[in-house]
Amino acid sequence: MHMTVEQALSVYPLTEARLVAGDAGKNRIVKAVNVMDAPDITDWIKEGEMVFTTAYLFKDRPGEAAELVRKLDRRGSSGLGVKLGRFWSAIPEEMIAAADDLGFPLIELPYPFTFSDQMNALFREELRRSTVELQTVLDKQVRLMRFALQSGHIRQLFESVMEVIGCPIAVIGSRGQVVFNGTGHADSGLVELWPWKPLAQRVRTAAGQAFRVPLMKQAQCTGFVLFYYKSPVLSPVEENLYLQAAELIGFHKDFKIEDYVEWTVRRDIGLLIKRHLKHGLTLEKLEECLDRWEIDLLGRPYRCVLTDIPGPSIASMRAERLQQLKREMQHYAGLEPFGGVHVVLEEGLLSVYRDDPEDPDGPLETALADCLAAWPSGQGKPRACCSTRKQHAGDLRAAFAECLEAQRTSDAWAIAASVVNYETIDLAILFEQVDANRMRAFCRRLLGGLQSKDADYTAEMLRTLETYLECDGQLGETARRLYIHRNTAAYRIEKLSEMLDIDFKKTDDLLRLKLAFLFRRRLGSGDARTAMER
Repeated sequence: MHMTVEQALSVYPLTEARLVAGDAGKNRIVKAVNVMDAPDITDWIKEGEMVFTTAYLFKDRPGEAAELVRKLDRRGSSGLGVKLGRFWSAIPEEMIAAADDLGFPLIELPYPFTFSDQMNALFREELRRSTVELQTVLDKQVRLMRFALQSGHIRQLFESVMEVIGCPIAVIGSRGQVVFNGTGHADSGLVELWPWKPLAQRVRTAAGQAFRVPLMKQAQCTGFVLFYYKSPVLSPVEENLYLQAAELIGFHKDFKIEDYVEWTVRRDIGLLIKRHLKHGLTLEKLEECLDRWEIDLLGRPYRCVLTDIPGPSIASMRAERLQQLKREMQHYAGLEPFGGVHVVLEEGLLSVYRDDPEDPDGPLETALADCLAAWPSGQGKPRACCSTRKQHAGDLRAAFAECLEAQRTSDAWAIAASVVNYETIDLAILFEQVDANRMRAFCRRLLGGLQSKDADYTAEMLRTLETYLECDGQLGETARRLYIHRNTAAYRIEKLSEMLDIDFKKTDDLLRLKLAFLFRRRLGSGDARTAMER
């Protein structure tokens, strides 16, 4: 038996009972029901048992009755039901006070019904609930097996499993990166206390209680699935269902991501793009190959992304890291909707992504930033430089040139962002020859309102302002990147408007702020206060 005290009281004839004390414990789990007929019954009580009594043994000793409540609570009992009318006309106040102090459910049982009536009703209800649960799980298993025979994107797999199971799930990669997050909570809250042991177990995270299952492939753990269930207890039947769902996810995750045919086609397309950019392959030949393979990559809006990793200059080590980065970007579920093609060049990893303006999966920059955030901090921080959106295959060379220019300018201006757009740094290109003293004076004049503030406060407010500008004034995206509430972001922006005497609705003010942050990067100003005092 696994139901809460509150659920037990919803079963007739216990619906006629009354919870007189210990309301705080109504979510205790009832595992069994026992009848008290001996003074030493507390020595035999097991955790989760509810006790029924007529109060005969202590009918003249209410103080002992209060002590019984405390003993039952220590033994882990789920509650005590007292049948009035034969030996007691009312439950003693000492007993009620003790139950309320402990949050121990104390129930006044209905006199017209025998203990067996009430116990049998609970057992019948438990049987009914178990039957319904088994039927529900069986239906879910059938739906999972039907889906297992279908093909589709890996994201569709995660979403379909989540729909069938009926609870949010999260899929974590082998290095702790969040592959899929259907919980609505921040990624950082899902991977607490990483690394984990490859064991199926119940855990509690910032997103709630979950059943965590390792994804195994040939005795190697390739990741984890977290099933966030809402019920107070998790039955063995539900655990088995989650284990089956995890096996399905593990199989399809590896099979779909590493599908050989798709992998070879995309590899060959990447090599052709490299030959077109570096070795003179004509655009007509490239388009002919894309048409033959039915790959609509350059015939719709697209963007080029050049990603590089700072590190050793040794060619073999650099190539190995870029190949590892290529695998990460190929396997990252958040980038799958953009259909990327990747090829390693001397300048870094070049990727070509579809980039529809009204893409329902969100902006490409967000997916890139989330993917690169999972890169191990000890291996250098990758930076992706994105071209503007292109409409025609003939613009491929121009897109690559924009990536190179964004990469060069980011280095020259010490831009630390993980994703840099060409359209956001073209101002930097225009102001490369501006005198350093003029840059410092401009920063002091525009950001001087923060000069008198505490250093930590200044740094936090400047980081908020810079992120707000990078997100084009979108408060929701600003809050998401800073891991703060939207109201907090709005409050900070309002305070910045007051302290700096600027109007965020004016284009001129926004332009001057963008220039100020460009100049700070150019000056190498790692410390906010120092930057304003220079």
